[in-house]
Amino acid sequence: MRLGVLDVGSNTVHFLVVDAHPGAAPLPAYSHKAELRLAELLDEDGAITEAGVDKLVGMVASSLRVAEDKGVVDLLPFATSAVREAANGEAVIRRVAEETGVELRVLSGQDEARLTFLAVRRWYGWSAGRILDLDIGGGSLELAAGLDEQPDVVCSLPLGAGRLTARLPGDIADPDDVRELRRYIRAEIAQVVGEFARRGAPDHAVGTSKTFKQLARMTGAAPADAGPLAVRKLTRAGLAAWVPRLAGMTVAERAQIPGVSEGRARQLLAGALVADAAMDLFGLDELDIGPWALREGIILRRLDTLDSPSDRRPALTG
Repeated sequence: MRLGVLDVGSNTVHFLVVDAHPGAAPLPAYSHKAELRLAELLDEDGAITEAGVDKLVGMVASSLRVAEDKGVVDLLPFATSAVREAANGEAVIRRVAEETGVELRVLSGQDEARLTFLAVRRWYGWSAGRILDLDIGGGSLELAAGLDEQPDVVCSLPLGAGRLTARLPGDIADPDDVRELRRYIRAEIAQVVGEFARRGAPDHAVGTSKTFKQLARMTGAAPADAGPLAVRKLTRAGLAAWVPRLAGMTVAERAQIPGVSEGRARQLLAGALVADAAMDLFGLDELDIGPWALREGIILRRLDTLDSPSDRRPALTG
């Protein structure tokens, strides 16, 4: 069946069309996305601005047109921290529903962690043993670990690359701001390390999300055009060597690094500080970079329900 996954994130709204059926890997068929940066389109009260909501409604409407053109039979729309934490989040969801007919499902941070973990487990399989997954989004850092498809410990921290970049104003980060942000990140992560450690050391550590992919590419991993089956790793040593270099670069200079998109160049330093802190505090010398993450977890969970007639519903509304 052809599914459409509408991912309303803190940085990007991404509509991904996939061909999927139970027992098979979802195959991407078409991608439609826009960098709306909803987490930055906030007023002084923490509400998404009218202009931001207009952009979101427009992107959802255009995604519905793509869905119709591409033959999508089931739409899976969801939103993460930008809408979840906005002061007017509920009003945003109502307006999207009223104007497009699409009802966004707002995921909690723990839901994000669990669904991403499901995708990671399915990709690496049971032979990976106990998995620890780290996922750096625009608004939050999700962590999950376990032996099964459902992790036995999950956590969501307010350490997204976009959110933290607000603490690093200017084209080149001030060294004092970098040190202060580094201390804050490490203090936040240190609070949860013990809970994970009590469940046992991971046999396999994985990093998911665009941030981890860009950091791995920056340190020498295969480019995106090598395909999802290429083995990609991020080493702590390689990352640690890059952090001070990133701190001394302008945004334009970061955008010239292979694998770094212009739209995410500003967030790269904050993302690197989070990744470096997490790898250090969890004692990880390297991470595998997982090609599947939250969107794939949403798809896989949907496919798991296809045997339930009560779960079937019309594909598109509006």
